[in-house]
Amino acid sequence: MARATWNGAVIAESDAYEVVEGNVYFPPGAVRHEHLRPTETHTFCGWKGTASYYSVVVDGQENVDAAWYYPEPKDAAKNIAGHVAFWKGVVVEK
Repeated sequence: MARATWNGAVIAESDAYEVVEGNVYFPPGAVRHEHLRPTETHTFCGWKGTASYYSVVVDGQENVDAAWYYPEPKDAAKNIAGHVAFWKGVVVEK
């Protein structure tokens, strides 16, 4: 079981997840999307592709760009398509 929490709220929780480069990627159905707000931020990884970001929002507090995902990853990272990973103070336990 992996769980992501921030500001006292569970943001994602699942028995099924992927670990890539030390980051836990939660499947889309395991993420509580009501706590996520899309941002305009994008980054590029040479082997995974272009990442898009979410801010995590809990009780009116916003953690900008604290979650990311690869909507259309390169072939080498197809296993994390649409999965969401967290950082910037979001606690991920597994």
